[in-house]
Amino acid sequence: MTHQLFEQHRQTLEDAVEAIRSRRHFSPYPEVPSGRIYGETAKDDGARAFENRLNAPFEIDQPGEVARVGRERSPYGIDLGITYPRPDLDTLLKAVEQARLDWRTADVETRAGIALEILHRLNQRSFEIASAVMHTTGQGFMMAFQAGGPHAQDRGLEAVAYAYEAMTHCAREATWEKQVSKSETITLNKTFRIVPRGIASLVACSTFPCWNGYPGLFASFVTGNAVVVKPHPGAILPLAITVEVMRDVLRESGFDPNVVTLAADAADEPLTKPLVTRPEVRLIDYTGGSEFGAWIEQHASQAVTFTEKAGVNSIVIDSVPDLKALSANLAFTLCLYSGQMCTTTQNIFIPRSGIDVNGERKSFDEVAEAIVKGVDWMLSDVKRANELLGAIQNDRTAARLDQAAAEDGVEVLRAGDPIAHEQFEDARTRSPLLLKTDAARTDRYMREMFGPIAYLVATDSTQQSIDLMTRCARECGSITAGLYSNDPGVIETAQWATADAGVPLSCNLLGSIYVNQSAAFSDFHVSGLNPSGNATLCDLAYVANRFATVQSRIPAAQAPGNSKTEEAVAAQG
Repeated sequence: MTHQLFEQHRQTLEDAVEAIRSRRHFSPYPEVPSGRIYGETAKDDGARAFENRLNAPFEIDQPGEVARVGRERSPYGIDLGITYPRPDLDTLLKAVEQARLDWRTADVETRAGIALEILHRLNQRSFEIASAVMHTTGQGFMMAFQAGGPHAQDRGLEAVAYAYEAMTHCAREATWEKQVSKSETITLNKTFRIVPRGIASLVACSTFPCWNGYPGLFASFVTGNAVVVKPHPGAILPLAITVEVMRDVLRESGFDPNVVTLAADAADEPLTKPLVTRPEVRLIDYTGGSEFGAWIEQHASQAVTFTEKAGVNSIVIDSVPDLKALSANLAFTLCLYSGQMCTTTQNIFIPRSGIDVNGERKSFDEVAEAIVKGVDWMLSDVKRANELLGAIQNDRTAARLDQAAAEDGVEVLRAGDPIAHEQFEDARTRSPLLLKTDAARTDRYMREMFGPIAYLVATDSTQQSIDLMTRCARECGSITAGLYSNDPGVIETAQWATADAGVPLSCNLLGSIYVNQSAAFSDFHVSGLNPSGNATLCDLAYVANRFATVQSRIPAAQAPGNSKTEEAVAAQG
């Protein structure tokens, strides 16, 4: 059964491995929520499955339940009413430790086949997961479908491909011979075993629980570790469904389903700190704020920790061929999911003397006005605005806009007011707040202001803009950077500067490609070289430290299966 799953999905894995080597476009999971692809009733079936979850207990037959928790409220104004088991960690981890023993000894093909089957089944449930993501994170439906479904599944498959590469890098068995003298040759039989670290914990975020969570989840899982999934208390459902699917496939494949478990909690009864500091937990994947990420790195010293934390992302505008095309591209970037993406631009550096636009000089104020008009146009159609902005996941994010607008040293160019939602009257919405400030006011823009807040910063020159962009990366952490310039020398300068600061650079993006997009199998998300995180999603380093290759060796003449050895044993018997 287990190797049958590997053979069933072998082509998908081989294509994924080829893609991570070539960095070409690849995605086996269609990103368009079309009935022709997923089935004519798939969308309705997914919506019905989600609705059937509401106001009911989410049952998982795992040990250690001591209470029910769950206070998820949709940013669109709906109480989900779902309760989840809150575990006693002593009981849960004892069961997980027992479950992982058989899983760690399963061969690479078995584990990979099961992981690939899980991803296939998650893809079939993309519409249900999309509704779960939409009503926990506030993403619009299309984004929730893609980021919670196919794009997240791509990221999971990418991790499986890298792990498969790492685990099959060396031979599993070898015969080693060395001539030590004319009359003596040493011959050893060597066996190399993949030994996982133990129990892993996934600490997920509230905005992208699947897209950010699947890389670590599948990297730990396929390398033979058991995983305790710890969702954010505001976005439990998408990962609870994921755990449900994983447990089903494990059980059907003859493994203890407690290889993957759910550790749900509430904001006022948190489990994260006691979980990640347990001695049994040897791996941690964390996505979220910098302060708590730093706490985990400091206090969970018994574990190898992979973090993606906050960042202050910047764009430098030097010169462009078309100001309208620039403003349209930036407007989409600033509006998408109300700026609640780890890749969204916060700082836009523009020389105070203006920029060159196809041979014509445009002042700072003219460029700023174009960006404001671009955002206004993007939101001028209410249906487009509702889908693009989605809703604000956390009320603290909405409050941050009011704080930023009221501070000294800034000029409000565009108010971040709420926008009415056609479908959900009680949706929590805010549009992008655009603020003008000066390069000298580093106290305003040289910090993370999560949400739809952007600073248009007047600088002395493009070189100062580049210097400030890279300073943001080094001091605050950055996950993305952007540049608009017609000058090859400026582009080369920025490429080297951002590379040294460990932040990926996008140059001259116009049309339907944006700085806050990241493609699995091709784009490296986070570099690990600045404070935004210590690991890259995904590369070989991301998976290789989740296991060790441990050898055993024995003289060939004494190896099991050697005919002379068997004769000697029989004679002694």
